[in-house]
Amino acid sequence: MTEQSTTHPILVEVLEHARGLALPAYATAGAAGMDLLAAVGGPVSIGPGGRAVIPTGLRMAIPPGFELQVRPRSGLALKNGITLANAPGTIDEDYRGELGVILINLSDVAFVVERGSRIAQAVLAPVSRARWVAVESLDETARGSGGFGSTGG
Repeated sequence: MTEQSTTHPILVEVLEHARGLALPAYATAGAAGMDLLAAVGGPVSIGPGGRAVIPTGLRMAIPPGFELQVRPRSGLALKNGITLANAPGTIDEDYRGELGVILINLSDVAFVVERGSRIAQAVLAPVSRARWVAVESLDETARGSGGFGSTGG
């Protein structure tokens, strides 16, 4: 962890089906994400174009003012076409259920999730809350109301 990093405790309850699996941890000192592991009882096959909720066996209390973002693992996406159907997923500070990861198979072959497989990564992030203010008009900008692709992309 770098000198400028701050740690925040996440209280976690390990459910019975996750006993023996490691808690999420940073793989390197500079890592932003922690690997989430599959707490499945046996192999789970996800067919081409299919999706499945994979349990982690973890219930947690996210610190006030934060969210836990659940993101795809780049290696799974590149090598196997496995990503998250709702990337990034958000775990709110007041959610107390088990963390499940919605995997989707974008490849043309089945993918098997084994117990302890690294299935996603979790990033603790601060939350800013918005307050909507209705106005009669907005200031003009160079882009204006140009939509998708209007800046040349």
